[in-house]
Amino acid sequence: MPSKIYVDGQEGTTGLRINELLAARTDIEILKIDSDKRKDTAERKRLLNAADIVFLCLPDAASREAVALIDNPHTKVIDASTAFRTDPVWAYGLPELSPAHRQKIKTSTRVAVPGCHASAFILALYPLIQAGIVPPDMPITAFSLTGYSGGGKKMIAQYEPDSGIPEQLKAPRHYALKLTHKHLPEMQTITGLAHPPLFTPVVAAVHSGLCVETFLPARLLNNSPTPQSIQQLLANHYAGEKFIHVYPFDESATTAGGGLDEGFLDITACNGTNRTDLIITGNPAQIALLARLDNLGKGASGAAIQCLNIILGVDESTGLKA
Repeated sequence: MPSKIYVDGQEGTTGLRINELLAARTDIEILKIDSDKRKDTAERKRLLNAADIVFLCLPDAASREAVALIDNPHTKVIDASTAFRTDPVWAYGLPELSPAHRQKIKTSTRVAVPGCHASAFILALYPLIQAGIVPPDMPITAFSLTGYSGGGKKMIAQYEPDSGIPEQLKAPRHYALKLTHKHLPEMQTITGLAHPPLFTPVVAAVHSGLCVETFLPARLLNNSPTPQSIQQLLANHYAGEKFIHVYPFDESATTAGGGLDEGFLDITACNGTNRTDLIITGNPAQIALLARLDNLGKGASGAAIQCLNIILGVDESTGLKA
């Protein structure tokens, strides 16, 4: 019997993409709400409790409200907001981090989908902290270059008016300059850092795609690692993970084999996939970790579908492109 799925917030960017990814599947049944009842609490509650698995694609407060409406103990929730990502009761939806993370997703009734910037940052840094290479109290600096779709419908509308991209938006724009980006709590908590990283994103005039670059001064690391040894550690950690591609280390950092094109990195190369590319560059004194993904794929809807597949016990790549 197909599992019943309800997407609460199906008109948003993440909800729309989830519905697209699920449309061709025969192992699920999508429960739909009439457009004129999307804000009808009673109808939403009925569907939330009728579903086997619910996707919440809502603002934080609305996600908390939706969870409170669920009284069916068998309904499982996959939430795409920031509301529950550091709640220890909830599974954190990055199964590649460890067997324990994957098992908790499989058995939990509550799963929090990671943020897009956070996914890239954590996938690059988590194994190094676990291995003792990066001390938890080390000051970490990172930035993200990202497409504008990560800002949701409002930002998309700013960049995509009928007249084309406005001139003032064609250049990249920094934001979250107060250093209080909403992904910081999970970036700190999930990696095990003692302090939040210094982090700001930069929006570029491309629809989607994202790369987070994290900087590591070698003198502050343990066990005298090199860029090559860090590449090998990450490759070993993610061996067998179909959605994580760790590029070979390339000393010149100028070839496509090293993830770069003549020294330049294309942040859109993972678009349309659920893949994350990890690229290590640098020299004996300074090391950079680059993590590239589709902010609407592994950074949002793709990650949500991957968690669904784990819960359902089907191949994790069902409906997804690596």
